[in-house]
Amino acid sequence: MEKRTKSKTRKIAAWVIIGLMSALFIMSATMKLMGGEEMATNFAKWGLEGKLVLIGTGELIAAILFLIPRTSSLGVLLLSAHLGGAIVTHMSNGETYLPQATMLLLVWIANYLRNPEMLSSFTKK
Repeated sequence: MEKRTKSKTRKIAAWVIIGLMSALFIMSATMKLMGGEEMATNFAKWGLEGKLVLIGTGELIAAILFLIPRTSSLGVLLLSAHLGGAIVTHMSNGETYLPQATMLLLVWIANYLRNPEMLSSFTKK
């Protein structure tokens, strides 16, 4: 019974983190797609002028893939690339990248909780 409780707790924790992270990414993508003035100014400062729709669309697709259990592995890979780009962009401009690094860590933790075998290739001999 204890193993079943741990499994259920793990799945609930995974869905909570996945739900929160997906909502955050969908909100962020929506803001990029709506193209507010502040967002456009920041992207221009980073040398990404005119890329709001492209990056917002990619983020939205990645978030949706991450949310769906069957496509979550692809979503993790795409969100990892997206967040890696965000981290490098902020680092290159002397800005803090801690929020993006934390989000990246949470994406991987959440997917591991939902799908522990995702890292099995590291433990097989």
